[in-house]
Amino acid sequence: MKNKNEILGASGVNTRLAHLGNEPFDFFGFVNPPIARGSTVLFPDAATLTSGDQPYTYGTHGTPTTDALCKMIDELEGSAGTILLSSGLAAVTVPFLAYLSAGDHALIVDSVYFPTRRFCNTMLKQYGVEVEYYDPAIGAGIEALIRPNTRLVHLEAPGSNTFEMQDVKLISSIAHRYDCVVTMDNTWATPLYFRPLDHGVDVSIHAATKYPAGHSDVLMGFVSANEKHWKKLWDANTNLGMCVTSDDAYQVLRGMRTMGIRLEHHQKSALEIAQWLETRDDVASVLHPALPSFPTHNIWKRDFKGSSGVFSFVLKADPEKFKDKAHAFLDALSIFGLGFSWGGYESLAVLVNLADRTVAAGPSRGPVIRLQIGLEDVADIKRDLEAGFAAAAKA
Repeated sequence: MKNKNEILGASGVNTRLAHLGNEPFDFFGFVNPPIARGSTVLFPDAATLTSGDQPYTYGTHGTPTTDALCKMIDELEGSAGTILLSSGLAAVTVPFLAYLSAGDHALIVDSVYFPTRRFCNTMLKQYGVEVEYYDPAIGAGIEALIRPNTRLVHLEAPGSNTFEMQDVKLISSIAHRYDCVVTMDNTWATPLYFRPLDHGVDVSIHAATKYPAGHSDVLMGFVSANEKHWKKLWDANTNLGMCVTSDDAYQVLRGMRTMGIRLEHHQKSALEIAQWLETRDDVASVLHPALPSFPTHNIWKRDFKGSSGVFSFVLKADPEKFKDKAHAFLDALSIFGLGFSWGGYESLAVLVNLADRTVAAGPSRGPVIRLQIGLEDVADIKRDLEAGFAAAAKA
């Protein structure tokens, strides 16, 4: 592509995804960057070996393939730099390790991804970091929780499983008054529908396992930082020795070429299903931030450019029937797989466990079931869900 930067700067999302992160004529015209496998990198002479003054020095520090993916992400995020990690959870834990030390205090949203909570309650506490959970609806109230030793505020919007929105810009601005680093898990929206750094976040986190990879066959995490916090993140990751293979980076780079088109389909189908669920008498409520009925819909509408394919609903049930009805519903499904993760081409369903919450209690009118709406036809998805509701009614 001629005048690439100029053209892509004024282009739409799908055009950018098709052309970012590749320089065909750097590689003899091949449109995809080659997979550069290897650990050892040779130096032309002893002076360069000593100085390390060349683009690549060792496999853990990057390859042309991983750099192509990082370059694409930086363009999408507006970040100073990106590291690639072996999982979405690693994408959360590495920045926590980078910015927190013994004696520090961290504020973590109570609707956080459970493995993040598990890490905070085990490893961070083991290393002398005090963790406190806050209500996702706290808004300006976050200021009352900040202490002299508070160093990090972590957000996730929408929240895991119950999809509460957070006022990202407000919380970030307050945290910065006290020189706290603000991190955010933005996996649900991807940088196509929300750019955290534009709203005051310092470090944007994604489980690339989900929509960027898109095919349920790669594990990876992205962490992108602004200029102020980039070097500390890079140094910490270098010291920890975390990296990904070029093969996986290539797979994710290929997946991202179609992420915009896939997200449009996920979004459209999920909204249609969510609106349909709202009309059912056997559904107590639908937890989808793009629905006008959702309590924090106004924040989503103000800040986000779109919604993805993951949301939850509350199956109406008497307390003594929660488990029986939820299991009957799930066991009757055929198109929906019963499995964790999301963001792939296939629909998935899981029963949500909210027992880990300490501040923001979840819905109480029935079991919470999370749906990942895949790329199947909506009519077939509805028919499958109908079978689930019919089975739950008999339980």
